[in-house]
Amino acid sequence: MSKEPIHHVAIVEDNATLGASLRDIIEATGDFHCDGLWTSAEEALPKIDAFRPQVVLMDINLPGMSGIDATARIKQYLPEIQIVMVTVYGDHDKIFAALKAGASGYLLKRSSPAEVRDAIRDVLSGGAPMSAEIARRVVEAFHPRSDETGGEDSLSQREVEVLEQLSEGLANKEIADRLGIAVDTVRVHLGHIYQKLHVRSRTEAAMKYRDSKRFGPL
Repeated sequence: MSKEPIHHVAIVEDNATLGASLRDIIEATGDFHCDGLWTSAEEALPKIDAFRPQVVLMDINLPGMSGIDATARIKQYLPEIQIVMVTVYGDHDKIFAALKAGASGYLLKRSSPAEVRDAIRDVLSGGAPMSAEIARRVVEAFHPRSDETGGEDSLSQREVEVLEQLSEGLANKEIADRLGIAVDTVRVHLGHIYQKLHVRSRTEAAMKYRDSKRFGPL
């Protein structure tokens, strides 16, 4: 019987108690591994570059560089890493800014161990854990203007097909299986989609698609 693949998760959290709790939750989950726990963005960024975790749990409010700025930096250079913001309830403006910076969703600091695990699994499968209110604001923010569609930046037929599957919450392997293409080909198409739609994450791409289906030749 084949073993479950190990999913690598890192934590950036300056609250020692919460950071240790998140690390314990991850380490207690059989198919998760905690690559590191760091208390500042300045400490975390070079470590994240070295370890390349699949998911980062990022505190929004960090000393020095904010979690939002750290997210933007990671998504600029390592766009494949999924970032879940860790925040307090009602911090909507900062959550929204973090999603615009490329985060894939957010997790409340009071979340239960099950909710932490679910949020990580959600982003690993291409989902985006967030409330309806925040999702609505993201949709409104990324509503495409008429001058953003068409022309040389239009998506190809295959890119539209990949984007359709992504918007349904499918992971790269599921998209590849459904379209009959290689996983590496899916990654290439996603890179082109991000560039053409001027987005930095699966969440932003999916939100743009759901808000307007006028991307290129369908």
